[in-house]
Formats: sequence, C-alpha cells, structure tokens
Amino acid sequence: MNEGKQAASSSFATTSLVSRRGFLMRLLGSTCGLVVGLPALLTSCSPSSQSSSSSSSATSPSSSESATTDTSLVRLSSVVTPKDGGLYDDLLPDFERQTGYQVELTTGEDVYGPARNEEADVVLSHYGHRDAQSCVQDGYGQWPQPVFFNQLALLGPPSDPAQVQNLSDLVEAFRRIAATQSPYIVNDLKLNRYLTEILWEGAGRPQKGQWYTDQGLKEQDAIMEAAKQGGYVLWGLTPFLRTQQQTKVKLQPLVLNDPLLQRVMVTVEINPDEIAGVNEQGAKAFQQYLLEPATQARIRAFRLPGIDQQIWWPAGRNNASAVVPEL
Repeated sequence: MNEGKQAASSSFATTSLVSRRGFLMRLLGSTCGLVVGLPALLTSCSPSSQSSSSSSSATSPSSSESATTDTSLVRLSSVVTPKDGGLYDDLLPDFERQTGYQVELTTGEDVYGPARNEEADVVLSHYGHRDAQSCVQDGYGQWPQPVFFNQLALLGPPSDPAQVQNLSDLVEAFRRIAATQSPYIVNDLKLNRYLTEILWEGAGRPQKGQWYTDQGLKEQDAIMEAAKQGGYVLWGLTPFLRTQQQTKVKLQPLVLNDPLLQRVMVTVEINPDEIAGVNEQGAKAFQQYLLEPATQARIRAFRLPGIDQQIWWPAGRNNASAVVPEL
C-alpha cells in the first residue's frame, strides 16, 4: 500500500451517514412498536443501482477508459444491504483514512455485471448471489472470501403474544408461536421458507393449523399480512426498515441474535488477467482491510443508533495449516 498517497475526504461519509440518520429519526419516531428515536439508515434505497464516491463528480468509467487503471481508486460493486444497514458509513471512511485510497461505491442487484464490464475492482455480495458461482467459474473473479454476516429478523407485533422478544434461540421462539397458536406467516422467499422448515423440524413438527399461513406471500405482501393478523414473519432487517420508510406497519424486530438468522457475505477480487483496468492492489487492500482483526472487531461492535442488539457479525477466518495454505 502506498502510504504516501494523500487521504481524500469522503463524500460518502458526509452525505450518506447524515441523511440516513435523519431518516431513521423520522421513520421510527412515529412507528408503532419500533424503537423510539432510532436514527435512520435509508435515504435513497431502491432496487435500481446507486453510486457514491469519495469524489462527488466520479462516474462509472466506460470500457475504453477503464483500460487505464486509477491506482488511487477502489471501485466497489456491492449489494445494497451494507449501505442500507449503515455498515459502509462506518467502514469505508475508515478504510480511506488508513490507506489513502478512495472508494467508488456502486450498489444494486446486478453486482457482477459491472465487473464483467470493466467497471469494478472488487465485488461484495451474499455468498449465495445468483452470479457469484459463474463469476468464479468463468475466471474473471477470484475465490470468494467471507468477510461478514448480515441479519434476518423474526418480526412480530408490539404486543408479542408468544413472548419471544430478545430470545437468542429461534427454534424456541417458533415453538412458542406454535404453542400459543399465534399467527405465523410464511415469507415465500427461498431463504425464508428454508429457514421456516428448519424451525418447524427443530420445534418437533407442530401441527400446522389456522395459526400457520402459507399462501405464497413474499416480502412486503407477507409483512402486510403479518401486520394485519398481528402475527410473526421472517424477513431481512434492512428491507423491513426500507418498507417502513414507505408504509408504516405495526411490526418490530423481536428476535435477532440466533446464528440461524445470519447471512454470509463475501468479497470477490476481480482477476486482472481476465478484465482490463483492474486496480489489483487496491482490491487486495480493501479485502485485507475487511479481514484485519481490528476491522472484524469493529464490525462486531457496530450498532445502529437506537438498537442495542448486534446486527452485523464478523465472518473472517484464518484456516491456514500445513494442508490449507494461506491465500
């Protein structure tokens, strides 16, 4: 890393963090059942790609421009979750201060597309992202490196009829929901359905009666039905808060701290032998920063203002041995 480079001030820190906190103050200050005074984290959340940079005038380079590598810039293509979840507000300015690199952040669903188009040096996505496997198998991405987990949540009404709030055992929470015949709505996203089946098995296969609603509802539809019935539902914490920005529902996160709720996220360095213009050293520096013990501890300690529970978890591992060499 070139310590001689001057650290640039990040517009990411000055715009995204302030506006996000301002939103959460508005969002949860008036939301029934949610933590009062929780500052917010979502300002410009949408499924479409978003881009922010340490330089306010930065734009995505064209293929012809990217052939010349800007060694001071790390182009990060990422799913929106770490941005909406506040973690990038904490980590990216710290990375820039420590290394002198600037980060150009682009968020969206097609996070591997920019890499193929010579517009990214490193990608951050969930391990199960639909394009992660092809990225590596096609040779333009290096092996995925786990860096941290994000958070699903068991959501429920403020009255919490099953008395599950703050449990650390999600199976026990599901068992209580079944025992009290409290409404449970299946969120029919693959991950959420799979997790529901694990909970049902773990709870001893309780009889599915009227309390158990499985109608193929997904995302906001499942959330709205849970709010209507005063019931429980699984969903990602970040998209739930994003939904609360648009439509207030009488639900709140009740169970967060079971490892079953964690979703591993990985970084993939883009292969400079396959993709032109990649800042290989910058990508390596960013990945190494995320894996540093101090950064992993920082991820563990991170809290959203107003939420005492941990919602980000370190996932860095060092499994090097005589038969598993270091990367």
